Amino acid sequence: MSASIIDGKMLSQKVRDSVTEDVKRWVEKGNRKPKLQVILVGENPASRAYVGAKTKACIDVGIDSDTLMLPDTISEQELTEVIQSFNEDDNTDGILVQLPIPNHITPLSVIEAIDHRKDVDGFHPMNVGRMSVGQPSFRPCTPAGIIEMLRHYSIQTKGKHAVVVGASNIVGTPMGIILSRENTTGKATTTICHKFTKDLTKHTIDADILIVAVGQPGLISGQMVKEGVVVIDVGITRIADHTTEKGYKLTGDCDFDSVSEKASWITPVPGGVGPMTVAMLMKNTLLAAKKSIYPPK
Repeated sequence: MSASIIDGKMLSQKVRDSVTEDVKRWVEKGNRKPKLQVILVGENPASRAYVGAKTKACIDVGIDSDTLMLPDTISEQELTEVIQSFNEDDNTDGILVQLPIPNHITPLSVIEAIDHRKDVDGFHPMNVGRMSVGQPSFRPCTPAGIIEMLRHYSIQTKGKHAVVVGASNIVGTPMGIILSRENTTGKATTTICHKFTKDLTKHTIDADILIVAVGQPGLISGQMVKEGVVVIDVGITRIADHTTEKGYKLTGDCDFDSVSEKASWITPVPGGVGPMTVAMLMKNTLLAAKKSIYPPK
């Protein structure tokens, strides 16, 4: 068999079109445009590219955005004070600090400094905790995008065995939580694997749904999956390729050729999960502006 492609590029455009219409209606009712404040610390080229994609998406859907670029010499206290100023700004709906940040700054301290009502990345412990117990919350954009993909393609999670490879706070752990919840998007039996997991194949070959997010090209081969598996490849790594104009190509955590021969559905890299992550950020920013998750008391 040959896998059907889960087209994240197409689906992300549908989500963005929906957000565009919702923003338009919101503004027509006399509200100001939603605003996303991005904070970029240092000169990481990949981070600059990601921020560029996010701000372009904001323009496309009608959301105002501003990027504050800070030197990588900034102290943790100075950065948290900058964040606090945006917390107190009524014209700022969403705050996003682009990760990674310099090593002398603790990521969790920065994430906790963001008002959870403006945490459109969905990383704040308040949002993670509320998500864990089934309360309304901002969900991390990549897991939320994956759920949107599964829903759009009518891929059932109820009663399925979902295996997540990678236990990060950004993708793996929240993905496991969402899939295991007793609600409409979950009801799966979940296994989370990571770098300390012994005999990875023992787990991946049993997966009905396999989600891989470790950033290790070619980690999962066709021999490690069973026939009919649904594969969501979150990993994206640049590897040198002098046959291309840019001198590199983007590749995922799965060996696409061998895995797609056995899978029923698979996401490509690029063009799979990445565009959905940005689309869900737009959706979260609109929800923050509307105060849909945290209504004023």
